[in-house]
Amino acid sequence: MSGRDLFCQPRRRRRGAALTLVFASVLVAGAATGSLPEGERKSAAGQDRSTTPASRHEDVAKAAADAMADGKSPMEAAERAVSRSGDRWGAVYSEGEYEEFEEALDGQYTGVGLWARRERDGRIEVTKVQSGSPAAAAGIRRGDRLRSVDGAHVDGRPVTEVVSLLRGDATDAAAGTAVRLGLERGTHAWSETLRRAKLSTDSVTVERLVGGITVIRIAAFTKGSGDVVRTAVQQAPADAGVILDLRGNSGGLVTEAVTTASAFLDGGLVATYDVDGEQRALHADPGGDTTRPLVALVDGGTMSAAELLTGALQDRGRAVVVGSRTFGKGSVQMPSKLPGGGVAELTVGHYRTPSGHTVDGLGITPDLDVTSQGQAAVERAETVLSGLGDAS
Repeated sequence: MSGRDLFCQPRRRRRGAALTLVFASVLVAGAATGSLPEGERKSAAGQDRSTTPASRHEDVAKAAADAMADGKSPMEAAERAVSRSGDRWGAVYSEGEYEEFEEALDGQYTGVGLWARRERDGRIEVTKVQSGSPAAAAGIRRGDRLRSVDGAHVDGRPVTEVVSLLRGDATDAAAGTAVRLGLERGTHAWSETLRRAKLSTDSVTVERLVGGITVIRIAAFTKGSGDVVRTAVQQAPADAGVILDLRGNSGGLVTEAVTTASAFLDGGLVATYDVDGEQRALHADPGGDTTRPLVALVDGGTMSAAELLTGALQDRGRAVVVGSRTFGKGSVQMPSKLPGGGVAELTVGHYRTPSGHTVDGLGITPDLDVTSQGQAAVERAETVLSGLGDAS
C-alpha cells in the first residue's frame, strides 16, 4: 500500500464511513454534471418522493437544523442522518474540510511533498520526494525511512494515517505550520522540522520509452489534467503507441475524464448517468486521435471517473484494457450546504458505459487479465501494443 500527503481524504465526519480516498466519490456538481438547483430537481415518474435523493438531502439538512435549534452539534446530527440513509458513499464535511477537498481537485494540496509506502515489516519508506517541496529542501531522499511524525511512531500504521499526520489533518494545519519528522537512512537517524506548504499535485506524468511508446500516468483527474493528456498525445511520436496508466487512479473531476477521452475519440458517447432519475449523457469533443494504438492499464485501485474513462475506451473499441478488474465505484454524488456551514455529499444516481454496462459494484473486466505489478505490468502493456496495428 502506498500514498503521499495529498491523497488522504479530508477527515470524514461520519465515523466508519466506507473506504475511499479523496477523489473516489466525486462527480462534482456544476463542474461535472451541470447539476440542477435543489428546487428544480425532478423525481422519476412513479418514484416515491420520500425515497428520492433530493428528499434525502432535505432530511439531512433538517436533522442538522433541528440539532442547531436544540443547541446540539449539527455535524453529528447530519452524520447520523447519512448513516441511517444507508448511502455507502455519503459523507458530511465541515466547511473547512470541503474547501480543502475542492482545493485538492483544483490541483493543489497542503503538505510536505512526500510519497510513502508501508513495507511488509511495517516500516514506512519514502518512495518519492516532490521537486521544490519542503521535503526536497530538507534533503530527504527516496529510500529514507520515516520513523515518526511529531513524536508519533508510524511503523505499522496504514499509509493513510501517516499521510494524515503529515498533513496535520487533526488540527486543520495550514501552510506554514511546522511538522517534525523522525527519519533514518542506513545507520544514520535524525530529526527534521519542516514547514508545510501549498503544493501542486502533478497528477499527470509523461514518460517516453524506447521505441517511442508514450506512457501517460494519471494519478487523479484534477483541474487541467485532461488538457495535459491531450497535449502529451499530440506531442507523441507519429505512429507510436500510448499506454494510459490508470492504476490506483481513484477518480476526480468527471469533466477532466471526458476531456481525456476526447484526446482519443472523435466525438460520441462517453457515458450516461442519472440524477434523481433524470437521464443525462456525457460526450467527447470531436477531433481526437483515433488511429494511434492505445492500451489502458488498470487495477483494483482504478475507480470512479477513471472507470468511466476506461469503460468508454473499451466499449468504443478504442483501447485494449490490460490489468485486473477495477474497483466498481460508479455512483454519482452531489453536495449540498447544511445549516451551520457544513456540506453533505450524497449519492444521487449512477453512471453506465456507452454499451449500458453498470459499473457500480461490478467494476470493469479487462480484455487481458494481467496480475503483474509495477514496471512488469507496463512491460506487458508494451507487448500488447506491439501487436496492435492501426486502431481506425
